[in-house]
Amino acid sequence: MKNLASIAIETPEFWGKNYELIDSGGFEKLEQFGAFVVRRPEPQAVWQKTLSEEFWASKANAYFKKEKGSSERGVWEVKKGVPDKWFMPYKSEALDLNFKISLSSFKHVGIFPEQASNWEFLAKNIPLLKTPKPKILNLFAYTGGASLACKQVGADVTHVDSVKPVLSWARENMEVSKLDNIRWMAEDALKFVKREARRGNFYQGILLDPPAYGRGPEGEKWVLEEQIDDMLRSVKEILDPKEHILLTNVYSLGFSTLVVENLMKGIFNVPEKAESGEIYLNDEYDKKLPLGVFYRYLYQS
Repeated sequence: MKNLASIAIETPEFWGKNYELIDSGGFEKLEQFGAFVVRRPEPQAVWQKTLSEEFWASKANAYFKKEKGSSERGVWEVKKGVPDKWFMPYKSEALDLNFKISLSSFKHVGIFPEQASNWEFLAKNIPLLKTPKPKILNLFAYTGGASLACKQVGADVTHVDSVKPVLSWARENMEVSKLDNIRWMAEDALKFVKREARRGNFYQGILLDPPAYGRGPEGEKWVLEEQIDDMLRSVKEILDPKEHILLTNVYSLGFSTLVVENLMKGIFNVPEKAESGEIYLNDEYDKKLPLGVFYRYLYQS
């Protein structure tokens, strides 16, 4: 039997009391974001809840109820006193960031707290690059957690997302984190990468966290299983061949760590110290909620 020693599980360490996964189960999760508790759907939480329904109902300041027949859309039931937005800090040895939290119609709140593990990888490895002020490209960049992390440790950051209101949200996160000069691009990620390849542009770091499904600004269709290979092959064309960081994160029920590892090893010159595995969040009762598959490395020739 082969021992796949490179595959690991990992959870963020530095949220403290600013973020907590209180309980999970029954296809839901109960989370503390700063001053408020949010209850929302979670398809991976197939086990039973530890705490009672009465506790969940009394504890949650906001409860997302899915629309009938929809897996994503729904409405929030919000208790009195919950503002339209509030802010939540993230602080570690390397990073000091702030994020706006707000309740969207797609159950999201503007941050994926498990991604702090990837931010810490970036904060550790970007300073190891020999290129002064390395160029980092963040694709499917959402509200910019990874963009902020890269910027704070001295990178020149280009942030690409197809949804203009999300770019405005990311800009607000940049401003409250006291950062500046991130390049914002309201673009279809694959089109942007292919255009950069035609222009002969190179980056010392590329990050991508693609959704399972999505639409570009002109209605371009994105289906992860159908397009991820093309995306990664296009990304290879714009990676600095002398040194680069590559970080891929995928959240899709159909994608295992082995699928992502096969894709990466089949396309890139992966160093032995590449890291791969699952990111999870631990609730207060030690139930581990899986929330994505990552593959990441620093390459230097």
